Amino acid sequence: MDKILQIGDAFIEQSTVFSELIQELKQSFSNKDVMVPLRHHHDFPNLEVNSESTLLLMPAWNPGKVAGVKIVTVNPENSRFNLPSIQGTYIYFNALKGTIKAIIEAKSLTVKRTAAASALASSYLSKKDSKSLLMIGTGALSINLIKAHASVRPIKNVFIWGRHMEKAEAIAAELQNEKFHVYPIETIEEKISEVDIISSATLSKTPLVLGELLKSGQHIDLVGAYKPDMREANDEVIKKSSIFIDTYQGGLKESGDIVIPLKNGILKEKDIKADLFELCSNQKPGRQNINEITFFKSVGHSLEDLTAATYYYNKYTNE
Repeated sequence: MDKILQIGDAFIEQSTVFSELIQELKQSFSNKDVMVPLRHHHDFPNLEVNSESTLLLMPAWNPGKVAGVKIVTVNPENSRFNLPSIQGTYIYFNALKGTIKAIIEAKSLTVKRTAAASALASSYLSKKDSKSLLMIGTGALSINLIKAHASVRPIKNVFIWGRHMEKAEAIAAELQNEKFHVYPIETIEEKISEVDIISSATLSKTPLVLGELLKSGQHIDLVGAYKPDMREANDEVIKKSSIFIDTYQGGLKESGDIVIPLKNGILKEKDIKADLFELCSNQKPGRQNINEITFFKSVGHSLEDLTAATYYYNKYTNE
């Protein structure tokens, strides 16, 4: 039996080139080789912290080649323990033999592929000359979203907001040697009307991106709010924007940013312009003009995990 490789945080962090990973995702979304069932989503009580946690099981397979399943828990109150909210592992299989090729640290894999998917969408939806970015949220995703967006657009200035200013300041310090400048800000309102791209990755149950403050030509990238009772943008954002999602399979069911407007009649399913499969295969267009406000909602997809797992496995084995 072949040795099972262990691919950890450090390797993933050191080996990621966002332009490469984005291209791999684009290739995967442009064909239909990978089969992806709807992911298992189970909420369970976490009484000690008076909150619900979530168990996610996310399988995918390319028949006769590779397969994988991500097992993840999401614990919104993990900041109390100085831990990221996302924990888990990815099991990567030889789909022909059913043997395990590698066990990959899922937290790092998830944040990298999520950021890369947002940047992939941005390459179709944001203005090509986008130079400024507002990052809402200071969790594990924020640094990766900033770097990924900057890999597809000529970002010069990044403004970052979080509920704790010291976290925003720490991220700015960590990114001080990048080609762009990062500025912590005290309120979202002071910059939201000025930037070209707004990216939000929070677990907020009340909207942080308000449509009343938007300007023409902006791109909105929503990555957090992974449950139907959570949302990061209000109804006015929906009314003003052209709506795109990562996949119809999960995007229509899992996040309040889409589910609540659909339920309330603010949004109709037919109003959604395209998903990543349609964008990457050129079945449907992205941004149509410089004044359009584009809105991308990501809930994650197992295709992204399998693509990222293959990317890191090949790098690890020099294939």
